[in-house]
Amino acid sequence: MAAPTQLAFRTVKGVGILDASPVYEPLAGFERPEGNLRCSAYSPDGRYFAWASPEKVTIIDPSVGHVVSTIPAENVFELGFSPLGTYLITWQRPSKDANGDAVKNLKVWQVLETEEDRIVGQYVQKSQTGWNIQYSADEKLCARVVTNEVQFYQSDNLSKVWNKLRVEGVADFALSPGQNLSVAVFIPERKGQPAAVKVFLVPQFGSPVSQKTFFKGDKVQLKWNNSGTSLIVLAQTDVDKTGKSYYGETTLYLLSSSGQFDSRVHLDREGPIHDVSWSPTSKEFGVVYGTIPSKTTIFNVRGVPKHSFPLTPRNTILFSPHGRFVLVAGFGNMAGQMDIYDMEKNYTKITTVEAANSSVCEWSPDGQTILTATTSPRLRVDNGLRLWHVSGALLYNEDINELYDVCWRPQSTTQHPLGDPFNPLPAPHASAVAYLSTRKAPVKPAGAYRPPGARGTSTPLAFRREDQGGAAYVPDGTATGGALNGPARSRRRAVPGAEPAEEFLPPGAAPGGGVALPPGADQSEKLSKSAARNKKKREARKLKEGQPEEGANDANQPRGEKKKDGPRKNGQQQKQPNGNKAAPAPAPVPEPEPLDDGVPSVHDKKIRGLLKKIRAIEDLKMRLAGGEKLEDTQMKKIQTEDSVRKELDGLGYTGAA
Repeated sequence: MAAPTQLAFRTVKGVGILDASPVYEPLAGFERPEGNLRCSAYSPDGRYFAWASPEKVTIIDPSVGHVVSTIPAENVFELGFSPLGTYLITWQRPSKDANGDAVKNLKVWQVLETEEDRIVGQYVQKSQTGWNIQYSADEKLCARVVTNEVQFYQSDNLSKVWNKLRVEGVADFALSPGQNLSVAVFIPERKGQPAAVKVFLVPQFGSPVSQKTFFKGDKVQLKWNNSGTSLIVLAQTDVDKTGKSYYGETTLYLLSSSGQFDSRVHLDREGPIHDVSWSPTSKEFGVVYGTIPSKTTIFNVRGVPKHSFPLTPRNTILFSPHGRFVLVAGFGNMAGQMDIYDMEKNYTKITTVEAANSSVCEWSPDGQTILTATTSPRLRVDNGLRLWHVSGALLYNEDINELYDVCWRPQSTTQHPLGDPFNPLPAPHASAVAYLSTRKAPVKPAGAYRPPGARGTSTPLAFRREDQGGAAYVPDGTATGGALNGPARSRRRAVPGAEPAEEFLPPGAAPGGGVALPPGADQSEKLSKSAARNKKKREARKLKEGQPEEGANDANQPRGEKKKDGPRKNGQQQKQPNGNKAAPAPAPVPEPEPLDDGVPSVHDKKIRGLLKKIRAIEDLKMRLAGGEKLEDTQMKKIQTEDSVRKELDGLGYTGAA
């Protein structure tokens, strides 16, 4: 029988360890520590579990709960293990000694040594972001980033730099897993130069084997697949200059460690990238992207789409450890629904689980159980953890006051071979049965008010959300008949049963917006303020001159001819002071005159634009002559001077440019 899965949790009062399926009991032999415990972590291989108290760091064997070692490190805020559990890394808050020098607050300790000199290395690390040292999978090498370089060390000798990768402006890096060690480095935008991600083979740092340059990259997430052959780069800007998002723009790139492939991953839905995750098989990855309801697509290792799931409000994707199942969920400001799909059975949907208010979601190492938890400080009420079977059944529930974090104990998939998870189905724990018995049945939402005449009928497609069968939203700022649920709609009132009126738009105006103009009111060019004022005066003068003539024509009208209704005011016909006297006919709309000489023609505008380019080129040439270093785009602009002057000559311009 395989060893039971295990999880550890940290609360306001202490740390606990729970043996999960099939026993669901606290770890026997483990004495739960109490007090202000700031952090805790398993080693990546699952051999050790450690937590930090104000006085020391305690390391135990999570299989039996016995203390293995203690480290005399005070006020540790972060801790982590090397991949094989040989070393423990601790981070303390930056501080200064009596002489005003910075104290070395990042320390590497040997786990099993008991001598006083068990510290392998120590450094000054000011930032808590990216504080940890990165190790190769075999622990032979480790690396950390400093100003303008990535320094490599042999893991057993951290006092001497083994090799350096010099990269101007490097801000982040990631070592690859797998046998062939590679390193990816990120250089943000600076001084007008684009951001870049470069991949080097270790220790061949002469030139990158693969690289990608791009704008819109203030920060990135570097995600290697398990084999270390491909790298996903999720680039993000701090500010979205288009104004479409509060959280910046996101783009996705894919690079190979061999240099055979690098490309941008093209996504067919506009909006942010919510999440991206590699499959454990290293042959495919999933992306959740686009405006809500978002789209989820599985891509192969070359970035070619393989399968897309239905549009739903989701922002998280997680593959099971064996790569058979994929979980697509919506957490945060969404309802907490989790869709589970079987990838081996043509992406068949297994079930949807309701896990409201969850802030933690992880697959268990056996690939059959899903952990969800509500933690503080994101939500200080209803804290606790729940375990769900892949079929959707609740297996275990525990309410925990002020739960800070919870995680599975890492275990290899070889310890938990995946058979048939649906036969037989596991029996739920008594806590799950008790929770389900007290849980209220979900109340069907009443929905929006509908008038009596519309009740009992289906919602028109124009008012449905896209994932509920409504028309697709086309984000081009227009509203067409096929996209009535878009944000831009016609301002012209539609009268039921009437013929649709033809809409007249000025040049450049978007359909569905602005003011509809009558025929003959074409404004081919935008008038200046003075020209518009003069035109109004001319129209007023013409109107004044034409009134007497129109009155005479009205007087000569035959007596037997019945006049049409006069103008109406507030919906009622205006009364005339003399019933026998007819109201004067409205003046005809004057025909638009050609623009006077004060308004430039299209030909003049073209010449003016070319002259503006010439002046800009002359300015760049002066700056270049003064010794200023110009950008590549500015140098290309100088090279276009001859073509601009030829175009001016072709327009018949003879003045001095």
